[in-house]
Parts: sequence; structure tokens; C-alpha cells
Amino acid sequence: MKTFRIGGIHPAENKFSAGKKIQQADIPKMVAIPLAHYIGAQSEAVVKRGDEVKVGQLIGKASGFVSANVHASVSGKVAKVDVQLDATGYRRQSVYINVEGDEWLETIDKTPDVKRECLLSKEEIINKIQDAGIVGLGGATFPAHVKLSPPPGKKAEVLIINAVECEPYLTCDHQLMLEHGEEILVGVTILMKALEVDKAIVGIENNKPDAIKHLKALANTFKGITIEPLKVQYPQGGEKQLIDAVIKRQVPSGKIPVEVGAVVFNVGTTFAVYEAVQKNKPMFERIMTITGKDASNPSNYRVRLGTYLSHVVELAGGIPEGTGKIVGGGPMMGRSLMNLDVPMAKGSAGVLFMRDEESIRKPVLNCIRCAKCVSVCPMGLEPFLLMAQSERNMWEDMETNKVMDCIECGSCSYICPSNRPLLDYIRFGKSTVGSIIRNRNVK
Repeated sequence: MKTFRIGGIHPAENKFSAGKKIQQADIPKMVAIPLAHYIGAQSEAVVKRGDEVKVGQLIGKASGFVSANVHASVSGKVAKVDVQLDATGYRRQSVYINVEGDEWLETIDKTPDVKRECLLSKEEIINKIQDAGIVGLGGATFPAHVKLSPPPGKKAEVLIINAVECEPYLTCDHQLMLEHGEEILVGVTILMKALEVDKAIVGIENNKPDAIKHLKALANTFKGITIEPLKVQYPQGGEKQLIDAVIKRQVPSGKIPVEVGAVVFNVGTTFAVYEAVQKNKPMFERIMTITGKDASNPSNYRVRLGTYLSHVVELAGGIPEGTGKIVGGGPMMGRSLMNLDVPMAKGSAGVLFMRDEESIRKPVLNCIRCAKCVSVCPMGLEPFLLMAQSERNMWEDMETNKVMDCIECGSCSYICPSNRPLLDYIRFGKSTVGSIIRNRNVK
């Protein structure tokens, strides 16, 4: 079974919401839609207090190439444009909308019919994706139109669709494949056309046999698409790990996937591309998982952007008794939420309830030089060394030891027998080194 060559771990899967059909979350009375919930520059508000908006209407215009448009997820009246605390703890400029009905732009095709044929040119496809504000839904939230525009002299050879969903607990991508497999494969063909490639590989971990079987059957009617079962090994869904697994090419340090001829898109992003190009539907909602060992109704929900997480959690039965921590995302790469009064963003893949006993940090012991963190690091780094350098503010040494290659998967912290907060220190050091590099490049 195919997998990546360096490192990796096998945490408990805990896919409690697997097989749970996607439910449409109720529309709240008010939303707060952030104008920056992706990598890149914040979009600029094009609406003001008192403006009437419809679902799908542009409310934030991209302010640069690496930026993304933002659209209204509800219809109603703009209450204000003000700051709002987001899931990362930062205050972001947001558009608050009081909901009045659910009136969509007339240009959006709301019919369930699958539209397979796309007659648009490469440029027209990329423009539609850019206009629709599509960003990566696998976690990085990188604007999709940028990925479809490789640097001069670089050419994609193969499109890789990340349908791995290796993060424990999360099942939104899995269920999306089961319910919208044909639309996803149409989205694959659209991305192939935009990249001018004739080959696409959809990588799926083999703990999703129903999705593999379903997409394989559908792929028989699509030219150039292969469904590739992969070994269950975290972080199989890491971009560089997935490329290594399916085409046996390793992306060099500091380089991007197109350097080895690959471009990677998440399966949820691919579905959003289908909706944007074939249905004229901007990105104003996404599928997310609400789950936990004690969750009363772990399920997958289609949620409008800007909906407060507290609203969605109530739909799923509320916060379970004995919850010690609430995580935005999965347990490996997600981040603790200070509270649930934060809005759903484009990168919000899930909400996880962790029990008291699971959320309490164990006493940190001395490093015993066992090198387990080194053996599991999928990027071939030395986490114990990077943590030590971060503790001592040794930023130049961290850069030399390639801290910027860290994908923050958390494998090192997971495996450490001394309970050392390796990822916390490395993440802080990576942020500092990244800032130093950016400032150096500006001069």
C-alpha cells in the first residue's frame, strides 16, 4: 500500500461521525463574516452599514494577487463593519449581517442536477474561481487561483486531489465524497483543464473503502482520473507527503509542489470549484464536523460562513458534560478555542470536544535523547533540537536547521515519552524566523 517514505505515526482514528449524512445547519439571526480567513492579504469591504445584501453577493474584494474575495452567506441588512475575535484569537475586520429571509443572487444555479460539460477556456475557469473566492479547504486556505497560476517556467504534469482526511475525528471530506462524488470528479476535470494536464490522481486512505469504491466506479466515465488507495499513516494528507506517496517525488526544501510537476487540491476545494464554475456559486458555506467521544450527535454539517460556532454546537446537542477543551479542527493540527463566540471561517473543518482527562497536559520531563521525535518527523527534522533552540532564542540556528520546513503536524509531540511541548516551541520559533525572513527580503 502506497505511503510517504519519511516518518509518520498512527493515532487512534476516532471517526465517530463517519457515515453521518450531511445536515444543513439552520441559518442564524446574525452572522459575522471575517474579511481575512485565508493565507494572504485581507480583502477590502465593499459594503457599509445599512446596505441590503443577498446570498452570494460580494462584500469583500481581494486586495492583491494572494488574496481572496469574500461573499455574503446570508441575505439581509449590513449591521456594521467592525472587528471580531476569530478562532485563532486575533481580531479581524468582519461584516456583520442581520438575517432577513434567504434570498440568493439570481445568477446562482440552485438545481441539484450535475452539470458535467465545461466549455470555458483555461483563463475563464481561473477567473471564475478567483471571482468566487475559492481557497484551500484542507487547512492552509491558500487562494486557489494562485495555485492555478504557476511561476514562469514552471509547468504542472499531474493534478493530485487530497481526499486523505488523515486528521483523527474529522469526516466531512469522507461524507462529501459519498454524497457528491460525481460533482467532485467534474471539479477534477475542470482543474485539469485549468492546469493543462491530462492526468489526475485522487489519493484516499484505505480506511474509507466505501468512498474508494464509489469514486472508482464513477471514475470509469472520466478520462485521465485515477483513484489511489493509500496506507493509513498520519500525516498522509500533508501536501509533500501525499506527493511522495502517489508519484514518488520529494519536494526539495523551500520549494513548492510544482517544482516536481505536481499541483495539489483538497477534495472539498475541488467540490467548491465545481460549484463556482458550473453553478456560479461563490464560496459562502462549507461542510464541517462536530464531534467528540462524548458528543451526543457527532455529525457533518453544511454551515454558512460567519455563523458563530456556538450556534452549530447547539444543533449538534451542545457541549458534552465533562468537556475539558474545545478544539477548532482535529486533535493533531487544530487549535484550542477560548470560547465558541467566534465565526465559522473558510478553513473551519470541525469542532472537537475533548474530555477533561484528555485535555490536561502531563508533567514535562527532561529529554531522554530517545530520538523518537526524529524518527516520526515526516520532514526529516530534529524536533528536540529545534525546541531547544527556540527556548534559547537561537533564530539563526533554527533557520539553518530548516524550521520553515515544519508542517506543524504534531507527530513529535504525540510520540514524545517525556511529554515535551515540542510543537508549541517549534511553532513559536517558526513564526519568529518567518518574520525575520520576510523583513530581510523587504530590505
